[in-house]
Amino acid sequence: MSLHTILGAGGSISNYLVPVLLENNEQVRLVSRSMKNIPGTESMTADLNDAEQTRKAVAGSSVVYLLVGLDYNFKSWKSQWPKIITNVIDACAESKAKLIFFDNVYMYGKVHGIMTENTAFNPCSRKGEIRAAIATELLTAIKEGKIQALIARSADFYGPGSDKTGMANIMVFANLAKKKNAQCLVDANKPHSFTYVPDAAKALYLLAKDDSAFNQTWHLPTRPNPLTGKEFIALASKEFNRLPKYTVFAPWMIKVLGLFIPVMTEIHEMLYQNELPYIFDSSKFDDHFHFTPTSYEEGIKASAAYYLK
Repeated sequence: MSLHTILGAGGSISNYLVPVLLENNEQVRLVSRSMKNIPGTESMTADLNDAEQTRKAVAGSSVVYLLVGLDYNFKSWKSQWPKIITNVIDACAESKAKLIFFDNVYMYGKVHGIMTENTAFNPCSRKGEIRAAIATELLTAIKEGKIQALIARSADFYGPGSDKTGMANIMVFANLAKKKNAQCLVDANKPHSFTYVPDAAKALYLLAKDDSAFNQTWHLPTRPNPLTGKEFIALASKEFNRLPKYTVFAPWMIKVLGLFIPVMTEIHEMLYQNELPYIFDSSKFDDHFHFTPTSYEEGIKASAAYYLK
């Protein structure tokens, strides 16, 4: 039995990955800033900004999943991410543990066309620059043979239980559940890819069990031909038996809201992702693992059912 360690336990992806690991009789260690007591797992606390605590958290692991979600602000990211990635790389190298880094698409910047694993890093935001830097550090460590690792990259995600971090959950499902209008950023007529969280969790385990998957980047399974914001809201509204009414937030509105709600200031620099078609391609993963991503209809239905409970 191999030890699978989750750094950053308790988030949306981790909550779906843990059952997958346990169903496959894997030994599971959950590492976070506070204890996560889940039957059948080992739990420990650690601050990944601390090299020694990170080393202890990783010790004895076969596979390490870096699923950390920091507070959504530039200052936290700038001060913590460089330390965390260095500490985790060093700890995995020492323990000879394979590393799976769950990443986003911020480092790509504005993409005119389809995002693939070969899309160049061209960040156009401060948070994107940080993501590019930490991904580059990991890719360099792989190239130098210091570590066996892979980057598992996701589009914006949605799904049951992603209510704190998934923008679709926050702006669409949570509002509809409260009998409010749904919300959309910048342009409701642009197609926007969303990765379904249960698919992402299953995919991480498939990657972990495939030796040939390491030392490269993978886009996690995401349904092709994404819906526009308007179409996504229409499908979700139908599940709540509501008319598909929604509010579109223009960039100036987000800027004004940022004066009163700090996180809106952080969102403002990322609005470029909603100004262009946001199309995320996972055909490399889908073909390699013969995986069919969950349809938007099915994913939206399951997400709505979670809120209707």
